[in-house]
Amino acid sequence: MTSLPVVNQPPHRCGALLGQLTRRLQTRSDSVLKPLGLRPRHLIALTVLRDLGGSSQQDLAKILEMDSTNVVGLLNDLEAENLIERRRSPVDRRRHVVELTDVGVKLLVRAEFALAAVEDEVFSALSDDQREQLYELLHQATNKSETQACTEAVPDC
Repeated sequence: MTSLPVVNQPPHRCGALLGQLTRRLQTRSDSVLKPLGLRPRHLIALTVLRDLGGSSQQDLAKILEMDSTNVVGLLNDLEAENLIERRRSPVDRRRHVVELTDVGVKLLVRAEFALAAVEDEVFSALSDDQREQLYELLHQATNKSETQACTEAVPDC
């Protein structure tokens, strides 16, 4: 049986390789986050809060694309470890403002250093320039994919 040629396709497929790298990064990342008492969703929330300088619970739910009930559970975990603090908004007493504590900032820094070491290990076969090029290519592919998805879903996007 002869196979039909695939028309207008690149000679190499990246999906399987990206999947393999993702699994390798995930496994090693989980192993360095666990001793810190963090899960990936905790890390993402802490990073967003740091980058925004705090957030309302409602805005955080939108940014994380999580149901508000799940965000409350996530924040309960982080608050129990003294990584975040929730307080009433001075502008709107019905809202809570969430901010990192000093403990949360320090733990996030430790986690980021540990994850940088993971990336150094996983991408050790690449030079610094190649890693930067990979980042730029992935960033470009991500942005193009988001633009295409937006255009396909909403023609006037």
